[in-house]
Amino acid sequence: MTLMKKLRDLFGAQDMTVGSPMSCLLKFSIPLLIGNLAQQMYNTVDAMVIGQSAWGDNGLAAVGLAGPIVNLLLVLFMGISTGASILSAQYFGAKDRPTLNRCVGASLFLIAASGLIMMAAGYFLSPWLIGLTTPPNPEVGEGATAYLQIFFLGIIGSGMYNIISGILRGLGDSMMPLLFLVIACVLNIFLDLTFVDNMGVAGVALATIIAQGVSAMLCLWRVCHIRHICDVEMKHVIHPDKTLMLKIGALGLPSGITQAIFSTSAIIVQKLANDLGAAMVAANTAIMRVDGFAMMPNFTFGTAATTYIGQNVGAGRAERLKPGLKAMLLLGLISSTVLVSAILLFGTNIIGWFTQTELTIQLGVQGLQTLAFGYICFSVTQVLQGTMRGAGETQVPMYISIIGTVILRMPLAYLMAFLTRNEQWPNGQPIALFGSLLISWVLSMLMTIASYRMKFWRRKLGSLGDDL
Repeated sequence: MTLMKKLRDLFGAQDMTVGSPMSCLLKFSIPLLIGNLAQQMYNTVDAMVIGQSAWGDNGLAAVGLAGPIVNLLLVLFMGISTGASILSAQYFGAKDRPTLNRCVGASLFLIAASGLIMMAAGYFLSPWLIGLTTPPNPEVGEGATAYLQIFFLGIIGSGMYNIISGILRGLGDSMMPLLFLVIACVLNIFLDLTFVDNMGVAGVALATIIAQGVSAMLCLWRVCHIRHICDVEMKHVIHPDKTLMLKIGALGLPSGITQAIFSTSAIIVQKLANDLGAAMVAANTAIMRVDGFAMMPNFTFGTAATTYIGQNVGAGRAERLKPGLKAMLLLGLISSTVLVSAILLFGTNIIGWFTQTELTIQLGVQGLQTLAFGYICFSVTQVLQGTMRGAGETQVPMYISIIGTVILRMPLAYLMAFLTRNEQWPNGQPIALFGSLLISWVLSMLMTIASYRMKFWRRKLGSLGDDL
């Protein structure tokens, strides 16, 4: 095997309709997992640098306060990315190159249109959105507003990276987005350290948008140079296929709504955290950064499930569906268990990376210990929901998310806060935040398993549905 062929096998798009399912999934998922971990480093480094700087817990709380709002306003990109990834995987699996070309063109058009909308909306709505969360003090509110406004001025870079990397993953190429993300992550760390002393929270936001812009341009370069798979033609971008745009929207809308629900509920629960004081907001910020790493295996194998199932459904390879699902569940459970063990063993040290305040560290460790088992449950949820999405069923996962976050988690958090009030915690104890989240994850897993075992969502697959 020549060196060029070895590089093509390692860095090129993966056809998961042939070969051992476990081998295909590992080859695809390992770069994707590393990439997800690198992407999580963006916000984590921001939090660590600002928390250990002269800005301290107020700076850490400001970054944390902005996080759920950033996620809320990114839901449009997330929806487009999901729809584009599913369609790309299916057309790639079916070897339908002309339609794949038009799909990529339509996706690029949607990036530009949605990016301009989000830039304007995010910038002007930032002060109002921060005000809705009732920051624990003016310094936190001002810092969070500055972070948001700068972030949204460069939002198109984040959108371009997320959507184009979604397309590349749909084509089985998870290695190149990883490489670009690592480059951007290193750049982000350097810029964070350069800007933080003079600019504070605004500096880490500026570092993030510059790094995301670099990763976006590299992804655009990549998708324009995989001519052995598809052709990116300007005519497909300027005059996008309206039918394909509607398909992308139809497939991505439930996922976008799901993310919007998650983000909205996070903002509402963030208000509860704010009521518990600045130390709780800072601790919650640190926990959510660690939570992002603990969730990475779950999201990774959920994405792998979508791509693997999507390609094999497109190719009509029914015999590969169930073995692939079993392999993904095994990989998800093993990796989640390893990460949870590390969190339980080194929780104090991990929270200590973000802050030196004893109370904040104590609250952070308590939260991680409460959530630990939930990460293992969430791995099952993500793989099964990713399987359904790959088969074209995106509404069932959305409904489960609505039930888990709106009907269960939010009311439960406020109820637990009310029931646990005492002299030290007049607005409720921290267990209200973390215990309610754990319960919602466990119940969501049970609902996902029950829904997966039902046959109604498989009917659109015809005979292929019998093999899932």
